[in-house]
Amino acid sequence: MTDTPTRESMEYDVVIVGAGPAGLSAAIRLKQVNPDLSVVVLEKGSEVGAHILSGAVLDPVGLDRLIPDWRDRGAPVTVGVAEDNFHYLTETGHKRLPNAPMPSLMSNHGNYIVSMGNVCRWLAEQAEALEVEIFPGMACSALVHDDHGGVKGIVAGEFGLEADGTPGPNYEPGMELHGKYVLLAEGARGSLSKQVIANYDLAHGHDPQKYGLGMKEIWEVDPAKHREGTVTHTMGWPLNDNAGGGSFIYHAENNQVLIGFVVHLDYANPYLNPYQEFQRFKHHPMVADLLAGGKRVSYGARAITEGGWQSMPKLVAPGVALLGCSAGMVNLPRIKGNHNAMLSGIAAADAAAEAIAAGRAGDELTAYETAVREGEIGTDLKRVRNVKPLWSRFGLWASLTLGGFDMWTNQLFGLSVFGTRHHAKTDAAATGKAAGHQPIAYPKPDGVLSFDRLTNVAYSFTNHEESQPAHLKLKDPSVPIALNLPVYAEPAQRYCPAGVYEVVEDADGPRFVINFQNCVHCKTCDIKDPTQNIVWTTPQGGDGPNYPNM
Repeated sequence: MTDTPTRESMEYDVVIVGAGPAGLSAAIRLKQVNPDLSVVVLEKGSEVGAHILSGAVLDPVGLDRLIPDWRDRGAPVTVGVAEDNFHYLTETGHKRLPNAPMPSLMSNHGNYIVSMGNVCRWLAEQAEALEVEIFPGMACSALVHDDHGGVKGIVAGEFGLEADGTPGPNYEPGMELHGKYVLLAEGARGSLSKQVIANYDLAHGHDPQKYGLGMKEIWEVDPAKHREGTVTHTMGWPLNDNAGGGSFIYHAENNQVLIGFVVHLDYANPYLNPYQEFQRFKHHPMVADLLAGGKRVSYGARAITEGGWQSMPKLVAPGVALLGCSAGMVNLPRIKGNHNAMLSGIAAADAAAEAIAAGRAGDELTAYETAVREGEIGTDLKRVRNVKPLWSRFGLWASLTLGGFDMWTNQLFGLSVFGTRHHAKTDAAATGKAAGHQPIAYPKPDGVLSFDRLTNVAYSFTNHEESQPAHLKLKDPSVPIALNLPVYAEPAQRYCPAGVYEVVEDADGPRFVINFQNCVHCKTCDIKDPTQNIVWTTPQGGDGPNYPNM
C-alpha cells in the first residue's frame, strides 16, 4: 500500500502493548494507583495467554507486590517446588550435581511451577475487574508519532490485506490508539520495541542483546512416575561443545510434566538444528524412562532474552517505555524473567501515574529507568551478569566454576572479582561459515518420544490466514540463495523450530520457500539469520499459536 489509510483514533491515558506478565501488571498497578486513569491493553493473540510460553518456575516476588492476597483470590499458582536438582548428562548416563555449592539465589525454595498462560489469564480477570480495557486479537503493527518525534500511540487491528499488501474486499484499516504514554510489553524481540530501540538509539553504550531458543512440550506421564513439585535442570549432552544451553523438566499438577530445551543462539555451527537437539535429548535414558507410556499434548517455542544487565538498553524514549523481556530482564542462571517482568510493569505504572498526576505527557519516564536499574531488578541482574559472557567465551565448566564463584562474591559482598564481562557480538554475527564446520547427522524421529517439526507444530494449534501478506519479510529476496546458501548452508532451514523455511530444488535450481503459516512467533529468524535479512513483523491479529496452558 502506498497511500496511508484514514483511521479513527481513540484517546487513553496509557496504552499498553502485550497482555503478558509485564503489561498486565502495569495495567493493574495503574488502576490501583488511580482508578480514574483510562488504560487499554492490546494483545495480538486470539485470547490472553494464547501466545504466552514460559517454563515456568515462578518467583512470586512480583505477584506478592502487585496482589498480596493472590492466594485468597484463586490465582493458578498452587504447585510449590518440593525438590530441586541439577544433572550433568552424558550420552548414556547422568550425574547429579550437589546443591550445596550453589548460591542460594539458585534455589527454587518458595517458588511455584505454573502455566504462565493461565497466570496471565487470571491477571487479565483482575485487570478487567478494575475496568482495564483488554482487546485480544489486536496486533499492533505500527507506531504513531507526535509532531516532535515522540511516540503518542500505536496502530492496531488492521485486517483484510491481500497477499500483495493491497486492501481486500473485507479490509479494515484498524485504529490509532493514542496515550499520554505507551508501554511496550511485547516480550523478547518485539517488533515495535525493536523499532523504538533503533529509532532512538537506545542500545548505544550497551552490549548487544543475546538470545536463546526455548522449546517446550507438555506431556501427560504415567502417574507412578509423576512427582508433583519436582524441578530438574540438565546440562551437557546432547549439546556438549556444539552450543550452550540445557533442559528443564518440571512436574506440574494432573500428572503433567513440562519438558523444555534451551539452545543459546550464539552457536557457530550453521548445521546445528536446535529442534533436533531437543528431540534427541528426549531419548536420553533418564528422560526416556520418564516419558515412556506417556503422551505429548502440546508444543511451542519462543526466543528468550539472555544478555542480562550489560545488554539491557535504555528503557525510555519520549512517550514510550520498554517493559520486561522487551528490554531483556531474564536472570539466565535462574532461568527466570517473569518476576522481573511483573516488577517492571509495576515500576512503569508508578512512573506513568506520577507523571500524569503532575500534568505531564509524552516525555521520558526517567523515574522508571531509575527504579529498574537501582531497584530489585537491577540487583537481580547485576549479581549474575558475568555467567553468560563466561559461558559464551570459555564454555560450560568455566561458567559453572567461575560463574558460580562470581555469583557467590556478588551475593556475599556485592562485588565481582571479574568486574563486568561483555558480550562481544550479536548471535547472528556468531554464526560461522559452513566451510569451517561439519554437518550433523540427526536420528530420524521415532514418532513416540521424538517428532518431526510439522507434526509437533500441529500441537501448537497455530493458524494464519493464508491470503494475507507473509509477515516474515526479506530485505533482499536474493540473499537466501545467492549468499546464505553457499556461505552458511542457509541455516534458516535448521534454526527455525517450526519448519517455516525450506530450500527447494527446482528445475531452475534451488528456491527459498517461506511457509509463514507454520510460524509459532518465536522470532529466532529475526535474531539468528547471519545476514540479518529476515524481519519478523506482526501478522493480522489473532493469528499464530493458540497455546492452551503453556
